[in-house]
Amino acid sequence: MSLTGRPLACLLIVAVAAVLATTVWKWDRLAGPGTRRLTSRLAALLLCQSLVTLTALTMINRHFGFYGTWSELVGAAGVGSVHLVQDQGRGGTAASSTLIRRDPDLTIGTRPDHDGRLDTVDIRGIRSGLHARAYVYLPPQYFQRGAERRRFPVAMAFSGYPGAQRNLITQVRLPQTAREETRAGRAQPTVYVMLRPSMVPGRDTECTDVPGGPQTATFFTQDVPEAIRSTYRVSETRKGWATVGLSTGGYCSLKLAMRHSDTFSKAASISGYYNAIKDITTGDLYGDSQQVRNENDLVWRLQNRPQPPISILVTTTRSEENHKNKTQNFLSLVKPPMQASSLILEKGGHNFQTWRQVLPQVLHWLTQNLTP
Repeated sequence: MSLTGRPLACLLIVAVAAVLATTVWKWDRLAGPGTRRLTSRLAALLLCQSLVTLTALTMINRHFGFYGTWSELVGAAGVGSVHLVQDQGRGGTAASSTLIRRDPDLTIGTRPDHDGRLDTVDIRGIRSGLHARAYVYLPPQYFQRGAERRRFPVAMAFSGYPGAQRNLITQVRLPQTAREETRAGRAQPTVYVMLRPSMVPGRDTECTDVPGGPQTATFFTQDVPEAIRSTYRVSETRKGWATVGLSTGGYCSLKLAMRHSDTFSKAASISGYYNAIKDITTGDLYGDSQQVRNENDLVWRLQNRPQPPISILVTTTRSEENHKNKTQNFLSLVKPPMQASSLILEKGGHNFQTWRQVLPQVLHWLTQNLTP
């Protein structure tokens, strides 16, 4: 039973109703003095409250997608058997490998040549030693007649933290919007690789190569591109690769492109931030080194490092005064050869509704001039 599916939510609602009704019906029998009856009353109340709380948490998770699967919930996200798939790509032996399958809970249509196709992909990174699950959206043009030798640009898309990457499909509707914008001629057919920015269950790794810890940046900048290139018909050069992300994923999108312009040529940050944070969700990602932390701080890099030859887009809203000011400060520091654009809404918050609103324009900007 799916963690985010309707059957689980319905089952819990029925269980709550049944337990509440039974408790009310049997309450007279539990009344009166005595340790046994007191314990029974406490147990009944505890069971009712526990089921109500579990149901509420399930509904919240179903809406926001903090955990997409049971394995993610218990801390085993992205770990599993993997093998190299060669029949759809260029073949050969790759250092990083992928396993492709279908997720019956996530569909975008029945005809790949009309709707595109959504693959569930497990990626094992040899260089980083990390495993991750991703969703790969292939546009309809990938399957149309005459495209057997055609290569496509790629956008690596990151969810926020702790949200699951399936939020990009179920909440933000990235592949659906990409399909609509491509049909309307406002976006270029592009392969989207959808990932979580964190590689460690319960910890926000901020797409960082942690000293003595998980090499998350290496996974995203080397292992993932290698695995995708060996599996699908996609661009071989940086000019065909971009990043895009929400919130924490937006920070990751900018940082990966700024630090690895040999891999990515464009980056879009939707409500992302710009500083290397350190809090209860991250722990110490920098090995107690201020220099390592500085290198992961985007504002510091603009002020102290040569700016990379990439194009970036950042979004914010006027109603988010603090974020808007930080965004404008970041933009004021950008200098050639780096290029920056911004998208500022009049109102909106840090939520899926706002992100869905800006997504069409973000995809129009992101896919322009990507060369497969």
